[in-house]
Amino acid sequence: MDNRQDVREFLTSRRAKVTPQDAGLPPGSNRRVPGLRRSEVAMLADMSVEYYARLERGNLSGVSDPVLDSLARALQLDEAERSHLFDLARTANRAVQVRPRRRGTRRWVARPALQLTLDAVTEGPAFVRNGRMDILAANRLGWAFYADVLAAGDETPNLARFTFLDPERSESFYPDWEAAADVVVAILRTEAGRDPHDKGLHDLVGELSTRSPAFRTRWGAHDVRHHGTGSKGFHHDVVGDLDLYFESMDLTAEPGLSFLVYTAEVGSASEERLRLLASWAASHDWPGHPALVPTTSTQDAPTDEHA
Repeated sequence: MDNRQDVREFLTSRRAKVTPQDAGLPPGSNRRVPGLRRSEVAMLADMSVEYYARLERGNLSGVSDPVLDSLARALQLDEAERSHLFDLARTANRAVQVRPRRRGTRRWVARPALQLTLDAVTEGPAFVRNGRMDILAANRLGWAFYADVLAAGDETPNLARFTFLDPERSESFYPDWEAAADVVVAILRTEAGRDPHDKGLHDLVGELSTRSPAFRTRWGAHDVRHHGTGSKGFHHDVVGDLDLYFESMDLTAEPGLSFLVYTAEVGSASEERLRLLASWAASHDWPGHPALVPTTSTQDAPTDEHA
């Protein structure tokens, strides 16, 4: 797969973010670029200017891990950005053109044990998603938490599509919509580097880029992110404001999928509101819950590559 444009735009955007002061270099005068010059990156990475220029033109083919490490240090990449750089290099080093993976004819359904694990979480929303932000399975509280996402009526609830194509609901659900939108796009960018042959992701990015200027601008920034732990604020139409912690865990039995749980601080107003949401959830039927609709579909069947 030819990913030279992605490589070129990623490296130039990272170089623009590092100032000479950040790198311990004198600022100089008559600078025509917002960040480091190519010559400065080359010096910091201990390589020739000509070699770095080749990399920044998008050619990572044959680049060794030590060279990538040196480049990551010179550009002061964080862990997510460093991983993304290595993902881009792996794609560039593939000798055989790999076609985008086609959508499967079967639909992904959570294993009974996985659904039981989700349902065992009773005090917070718990759900499984893939890298393109599809919600694949959840406990009852999870479906209630994402009631606005379900309201769109999509066969596969998708947090990116909700964020950018349903602004009225998403801007209410995310009090800090700008930050939430940044995170969504950064997760999609990370997934695009990790799995560049996912046709479903290509289709989603194309749709969002066409229909949402806000997405298109963020996608062009080439920011990436590991979404492992943290806190977020939400506003739920039924119970009001929620300040929640989240933990994300990769599912080793289902490569590419993540198990996420939201919890509230003990004794907080958010904890009480989650209890109210759980009571409300118990009195409603959730079309995504297999106890109600056993054949509900959520995602393409895993291919052999991800089995």
